[in-house]
Amino acid sequence: MKAIVQRVSRASVTVDGTVVSEIGPGLLVLAGITHGDGPVQVEKLARRILALRVFPGEGGDMDSSLGPDMEVLCVSQFTLYGNTSKGNRPSWGDAAPGDVAQPLWEDLCDALGAKRGVFGAMMEVELVNDGPVTLTLEEVPEAN
Repeated sequence: MKAIVQRVSRASVTVDGTVVSEIGPGLLVLAGITHGDGPVQVEKLARRILALRVFPGEGGDMDSSLGPDMEVLCVSQFTLYGNTSKGNRPSWGDAAPGDVAQPLWEDLCDALGAKRGVFGAMMEVELVNDGPVTLTLEEVPEAN
């Protein structure tokens, strides 16, 4: 499971011209699910995201984690598993199929207490970076 996590002043998701979700200050999480991901990866990734110290605090610019007045917006992003090693047209074979990915993405949203985009929809994601702070996180399924 991969995630791009961005510290934002605000972010929103629009589908078919309608804003379906929006947040003020907090984190925008773009999450991708691959084969072999399961509840363990969801739990670990959620815990890491919630513990990230990327907000200003008493000790400095990146001293605090997500505060009580901050929100999380989570957007499904299968394209994080796009593979271009064989040319310029991405292959999506490393992304889990929707029927596998959607429940795991929903579990991640729940674990984060996040507002959410619409799984599988063509979404317009708008954000205002705060910093900017953008991190890539990954929880890899354990080998058998």
